[in-house]
Amino acid sequence: MQAAVVTVGDELLAGDTENTNATWLCKQLTDRGVSVERVTTVPDRIGDIARVVNEYHAEYDTVVVTGGLGPTHDDVTMDAVAAAFGRSMEPHEEAAVWLETNGGYSATDLVEGTTDLPAGARMLPNEAGVAPGAVVGSVYVLPGVPTEMKTMFERVADEFVGETTHVRYVHTSDPESSLIERFEEIRDLFDVTVGSYPGDHVRVKLSGGDEATVEEAAEWLEERVERYEA
Repeated sequence: MQAAVVTVGDELLAGDTENTNATWLCKQLTDRGVSVERVTTVPDRIGDIARVVNEYHAEYDTVVVTGGLGPTHDDVTMDAVAAAFGRSMEPHEEAAVWLETNGGYSATDLVEGTTDLPAGARMLPNEAGVAPGAVVGSVYVLPGVPTEMKTMFERVADEFVGETTHVRYVHTSDPESSLIERFEEIRDLFDVTVGSYPGDHVRVKLSGGDEATVEEAAEWLEERVERYEA
């Protein structure tokens, strides 16, 4: 399964809010064997959101969109997803019933449009907030508030399935440039993917579908580098 993550919000692009949702979602999807191919942040504009959702829906198995749900003027994500699929926005009876039954909100308590979803969408109840999420085709639309987003994702987490990837990290004080030949050799010897992340030391990420192979590759590399001691 290949996925794209789309985060929505002017505040993300302005740097007013740290985009922790993207990092968290990527980790959750990767842990489930899903290959995250794109992470894109778009402003609170219907045209921009609809264009990206339409493109990624055609290209990837699933798209997870987070942010811009609710009744305020800049909460336009649902309208944009509806536009991407050529659907209208309609009152969703199940969403209204769920909010009344579980949240204690009657129709008169809610701002107009709170329970409107794209026609034919599957409603995702918001157990940590008010505005519902939705599934439209293979596009999952989640809130932007981190607690609400995480709670809602857990409801559908089992729908994201891929091949298990095993990971081992090797930490070394060797300069990254000196490791190039060893990286080439380890890829020739083992069926693993190698990632290199420099900082105060170099973190080498080894990943692959066979746990024994990943372990063997890690042991091979550890014998050939200067280990980093924190």
